[in-house]
Amino acid sequence: MRASTAGRAGSVRRFSAGAVTGPPNESFACAYFPVFSRGGWADSLVATTHEEAGPELPRTRWRLVGPGLVVAATGVGAGDLVATTVAGQRYGYTLVWAAVLGCLIKISLAEATGRWHLATGTTIFDGWRSIGRWPVGYFGVYIVVWGFVYGATAMSASGLPLVALFPDGPSLRTWGILCGLLGLVSVWFNRYAVVEKLMMGLVGTMFVIVVGVAIRVTPDLGGLGAGLWPTLPHGSVLYTLGLVGGVGGTITLASYGYWVTAKGWRGPSWIPMMRVDNRVAYATTGVFVLAMLIVGAELLHATDVALNSGDKGLVDVGDVLSDRFGTATADLFLVGFFAASFSSVIGVWHGVSLLFADFVSRLRPGSVPVGENGEPQAERSWPFRAYLLWLTFPPMPLLWLDQPVGLIITYGVLGALFMPFLALTLLWLLNTDRVPRSWRNGLFTNVVLFGSGVMFLVLCVRQIQDLPW
Repeated sequence: MRASTAGRAGSVRRFSAGAVTGPPNESFACAYFPVFSRGGWADSLVATTHEEAGPELPRTRWRLVGPGLVVAATGVGAGDLVATTVAGQRYGYTLVWAAVLGCLIKISLAEATGRWHLATGTTIFDGWRSIGRWPVGYFGVYIVVWGFVYGATAMSASGLPLVALFPDGPSLRTWGILCGLLGLVSVWFNRYAVVEKLMMGLVGTMFVIVVGVAIRVTPDLGGLGAGLWPTLPHGSVLYTLGLVGGVGGTITLASYGYWVTAKGWRGPSWIPMMRVDNRVAYATTGVFVLAMLIVGAELLHATDVALNSGDKGLVDVGDVLSDRFGTATADLFLVGFFAASFSSVIGVWHGVSLLFADFVSRLRPGSVPVGENGEPQAERSWPFRAYLLWLTFPPMPLLWLDQPVGLIITYGVLGALFMPFLALTLLWLLNTDRVPRSWRNGLFTNVVLFGSGVMFLVLCVRQIQDLPW
């Protein structure tokens, strides 16, 4: 981002993922002052907002809900389903409170990201650049390595339920490759509006099926209510922290602001709508996660059934359901498993590609074309499509490898560092004059961001210690 002459108001470049919909929004006037520090340059955004007569938002705001469900569904993948199911298997209803707390933390993180985009008219990557060079360098390395390893993980997780549903069909590798190609086509030829509809369909499918299965296994409502009281079983501290930190996504939380912009929401007047969208989405996620915990508690804990490690544990759940309720219920569960896994494929393929396009456009101006309305067309840019290809094709050989140790170690270290990076940079950015005073953090948000940042750092240290050095 270039600095303008001190004291002169300049226009803010707004990042858009697609066609703009919705009512006109307020204008921004931002002055930029170059700041030099030991770590290099930074742009200090001193933003003042001139709000014109803002658009009147519809009273039935729930009809506009979309970006929040996209980010929440993307974040809840097979790994989260396994973690919550295993929590129910091991501890019954004791850790219900941890699953709920995890959703509340992700509400605060996603809200802070969306508020930055709407209150400043810039992207979260602009905010990281304003801090200094190190966030840019870290993010550049992270997004490349993460995408390579995650691509194989997501394709494999999406293929597992299909192998279980069609045991006489293609192999896991073939199903995984087909899922990756389907995700590529779904995002390559469509814009955000279509991607959102696809995600809403997958969310509805996995929600109805998993909640239906939870009702079918007959939850203990008394035990469920008692589990809301914070209790730590012996030896469960680190596992509980992992459950709290793992519910609802990592890097995809940073994509929320881009999806908000792609929806056509711009300016501070849309912040109330964004908050409704975010809370509805993570409330839905919370119910979904609790349903999986109920399945673990009632189906596995009571019968002392242990799951396999990794995503294959969910196939075990299908086997147990088949034995107890018949193949129809088990097949339905596997369909819900596929919907949860494949929603992460589409969400990551779209959302993280937007992040990468923004990253490249700041380093190489002009790499993202501008449409007739003056808005950048990220989804038609070469960086966006290059990252789509990176997520899809280079990871495919990993489906033939058995635990590529070097990549997994690198991915584990970088992945463990992202959540404290996001929480603590948001804490810094949203308490400075980069944001208009009325939209800075309140006490509650600061406490949540600081507490979650510390928690994620503890988990990061623990994960690094547990790696096979």
